[in-house]
Amino acid sequence: MRKLSIQELGRIDATGYSQFANRQVAIVLDNVRSALNVGSVFRTADAFGIHKLYLCGITATPPNREIQKTALGAQESVAWEYFADTVACLQVLRQQGFQLVVVEQTDEKVMLHHFSPSSETRYAFIFGNEATGVSEAAVSMADFAVEIPQFGTKHSFNIAVTTGIVMWHYFVQTQPSKQARHG
Repeated sequence: MRKLSIQELGRIDATGYSQFANRQVAIVLDNVRSALNVGSVFRTADAFGIHKLYLCGITATPPNREIQKTALGAQESVAWEYFADTVACLQVLRQQGFQLVVVEQTDEKVMLHHFSPSSETRYAFIFGNEATGVSEAAVSMADFAVEIPQFGTKHSFNIAVTTGIVMWHYFVQTQPSKQARHG
């Protein structure tokens, strides 16, 4: 076994990314405090080919040194848009045909391992503030909520970790297996 070189990975460039991005998935950051977390979400969005990031409220936007520190250039490939108000963003996404999915602990939720997304459905996954979570206004607009099961003493994951877990689940559930694609 040996590590692969960057060249052997065969990654696309930022120009190719816009043609490759999954138009079915958007990520909404609802008042995320840490620019480092925002940068990590950019990097995760790039890794999974997410169509667009929506940065709302107090969420930092590029150019930003802390975003750059963790995004490592992903803010150049992933499309993003800023909204001062999360509700206004969600109204636009709903008009564009997205199902609004809050990633939050609510009284009515689907546990992530029971969430079976369809590759034909457009989803906007909404992630919230590190201390207060997704705003009540955004929760009230959502079509449904998903929750990641947890078994320790803390009640939540870091937002960057949460985004990675949810996007991985979506990817695994909606992408044809490598074997099916390559015979």
